[in-house]
Amino acid sequence: MDFSRNELIWGKLNQEKLVQKHVIVFGLGGVGGFALESLARAGVGNFTIVDFDSVSESNINRQIIALHSTIGKKKTELFKRRLIDINPEINIETIDDFYSESIQDIVFKKKTDFVIDAIDTMRSKISLLEFCVKNDIPVITSMGAGNRFDPTKLYITDIKDIENKKCTFTKNVLYQLKKRGIESGITAVCSRELPHVEEKISVTEKITTKNGEVIEFKKITPGSTPFVPAVAGYYLGFYVLNKLLEN
Repeated sequence: MDFSRNELIWGKLNQEKLVQKHVIVFGLGGVGGFALESLARAGVGNFTIVDFDSVSESNINRQIIALHSTIGKKKTELFKRRLIDINPEINIETIDDFYSESIQDIVFKKKTDFVIDAIDTMRSKISLLEFCVKNDIPVITSMGAGNRFDPTKLYITDIKDIENKKCTFTKNVLYQLKKRGIESGITAVCSRELPHVEEKISVTEKITTKNGEVIEFKKITPGSTPFVPAVAGYYLGFYVLNKLLEN
């Protein structure tokens, strides 16, 4: 794989360092998909990708692997093929499952250099963030893409310094983390823009994991544009890359 343009920015030795790094990406939607692809193109050599979902037509407005030709196909397999097409030497493990505590041992069986949390389900998000903090695994989370229009309002901060706590999802995540004794130490991509949606759509979903666990949750379908999720994903990818090069 020719990473010569990258090497002009951060050097050959750093490029060689990235080949050895392992990043886990949870959630392969608009945000997670762009974060994942940016790191693959940067030269990170090892990924574990976790998502239970398949492409739907409503994904096409914002998700990089969502096309009419991919509707109904598993996101994990689509990304595996796409990333190998980008870099044939890349190593990718796919976990086509809903993230919960029951699969932690499977997901985290290898040394992990960084975790990207692009999960949009509250229970799974809290479980993952708590696990990473308690096990000293570097993690960055996305909290600012749903129901937003302006990508220039995005920023990166520690959760203790989040400016806009009027977002219901962000407020609930922070509340649940605080109940678990976590009020800082997690980096987040957030938005200064107040969330807005013309119509609220709420559905109850029931998912059966690979080990037979049945998880039922209420999900409010967020509005989403082509711009904000992509930029949020690139923010996540940039932050992780910067940290991998620092270390």
